[in-house]
Amino acid sequence: MREHRLPRWMKVKLPQGERYSTVKNIVKEQKLHTICTSGTCPNIGECWGSGTATFMILGQTCSRSCRFCGVPTGVPDLIDCEEPKRIAETAHLMHLKHCVITSVTRDDLADGGADIWFQTIKQVKEKNLGITVEGLIPDFNRDEKLIQQVLKAGAEVISHNLETVERLTPLIRSKAKYRLSLDVIKIIAGSGTIAKSGIMLGLGETEKEVLQTMDDLRAVNCSVMTIGQYLQPSDEKARVVEYITPEKFAFYEAEGLKRGFRFVESSPLVRSSYHAERHVLKG
Repeated sequence: MREHRLPRWMKVKLPQGERYSTVKNIVKEQKLHTICTSGTCPNIGECWGSGTATFMILGQTCSRSCRFCGVPTGVPDLIDCEEPKRIAETAHLMHLKHCVITSVTRDDLADGGADIWFQTIKQVKEKNLGITVEGLIPDFNRDEKLIQQVLKAGAEVISHNLETVERLTPLIRSKAKYRLSLDVIKIIAGSGTIAKSGIMLGLGETEKEVLQTMDDLRAVNCSVMTIGQYLQPSDEKARVVEYITPEKFAFYEAEGLKRGFRFVESSPLVRSSYHAERHVLKG
């Protein structure tokens, strides 16, 4: 496959600044993981520079091996029962008004990590009066009981990403299924919680497929959608087929709003938690 040179609109500033350094040090001192670093997010400089971060719980080793993801895969870490407390304390130290939490997938655990999810969200809210929370959850193999356990913790937004269009799902996601993920989103929306999902572009999808994905999400009452450019995290992962222009992303944003999404975050550098604080108000 022909290599693509990174277009000008994908270039970002290097992380810097006092606030960035402060967040970096707090996360390190608290022995926490963030998807900002594990997922090689291009917005780390902007987000950490403004004092926000997306915490990744349940270790930094995933039980799945999706072809788009830069998070390490293998034998997952031991459960750290003190992690929820440290997340809550870190949110307090950072004076967060909105906290985003995600996790690796833990198929090795009987509950998929649902209890740690519940405890983390609950303790973040108890320690930080008035804070809002978004949880970006795995599919829990569509076990409704486990999903409901996470929902009971009271996060304002629960997100579960489709990642790509239906045709490409078996090629990009190692175990997760497109229709199963839609079921997860339907459960979230049915609980009255703001349901959110995201996809990446540039993996070989067509315009028609992207629009169909939007329709599929609206059919299960998903109200917030993020759309960003896929970036290859390592040589072993799926290659970028195409860099989508900012104009095309703007087109998809307009199409999403036409279809009834309350908020669509769509641009080349968008990731799931980018500007997540806005989604609480718009969802």
